[in-house]
Amino acid sequence: MDIGSFMQGYKAAWEARDEDLFASLFHSDGRYHNTPFQVRRGSAELREYWKRVKLQEDVRVEFEVLAQAPASGIAHWRTTYRVASEELFRIWAQSTGTNLVARKPGDPLPRMILDGILSAEFRDGRCAEARIWWHSQPQPD
Repeated sequence: MDIGSFMQGYKAAWEARDEDLFASLFHSDGRYHNTPFQVRRGSAELREYWKRVKLQEDVRVEFEVLAQAPASGIAHWRTTYRVASEELFRIWAQSTGTNLVARKPGDPLPRMILDGILSAEFRDGRCAEARIWWHSQPQPD
């Protein structure tokens, strides 16, 4: 596996909202740092974490490989999705530290943009460790 094939799988797992496909990209002891301060380790934690993407609808992922070496790589990714539940909206608002989207009860949930960088290290055909840095914001109407 290289960064290009990993990102193809990452895109497919996210767009399909498939936690098994996501976990299959990693070694059984693989690590995924979804922020600099949080890490998911091993297949069970990876699957459990990825279930949260089921709270997203109409997911679209684009990426560009920025750097590639035999056992590592860096990619820029951009994801857009429709928030599918009040639960996900609360998760997002808490992660930003503010409620950037003023909503009244019954207002439609926003479409979000996530823009980030992913660095990955590979071993024996799968990802050993992936780290992402990202920012989110509501998509302008």
